[in-house]
Amino acid sequence: MKRTIIAISCLVLAGPALAQSIGEKTGVNSALGITPSTEDFVKQVAISDMFELQSNKLGEEKGNAQQKSFAAQMVKDHTKTSSELKSMVESGKIKAQLPTALDSAHQSKLDKLKGAQGKDFSADFDDMQVSAHKDAVSLFERYAKGGDNPELKDWAGKTLPALQHHLDMAQNLTKVK
Repeated sequence: MKRTIIAISCLVLAGPALAQSIGEKTGVNSALGITPSTEDFVKQVAISDMFELQSNKLGEEKGNAQQKSFAAQMVKDHTKTSSELKSMVESGKIKAQLPTALDSAHQSKLDKLKGAQGKDFSADFDDMQVSAHKDAVSLFERYAKGGDNPELKDWAGKTLPALQHHLDMAQNLTKVK
């Protein structure tokens, strides 16, 4: 029993220190409220935007009327944020590398959507949009509060209200069935 308590205590105390070195995609940073590094922030935003663009293009094709309207707005807005981020990185103001493909977790979600039809597609699409936007809001909130690149931090803060609105819109998708 004492060993268990000691082990748990060590993990609790070491958690914040370990989380700083763990990549953003593990979710540990989000759970602990730790600000992502600039490199992790850029990578996760770029992957998130790629996923949003690809999944919402499927939503425009396969979704119901409400999903198609939502998807069109997401394609428009995430094309804009992708362009803005790319411009900041290419200008040299941000020292980070943009990924060129989805990570395996996002790719498997996209593959699931590609294979789904009808009600299965609708349910998966709605759930994925809510989840993706909750993650994005958390990521942007944490970087806007504590990011180390002033321009990127400012951009995160200015982009956050649109992402919060996207989350509200995504949550409304799940209410209408």
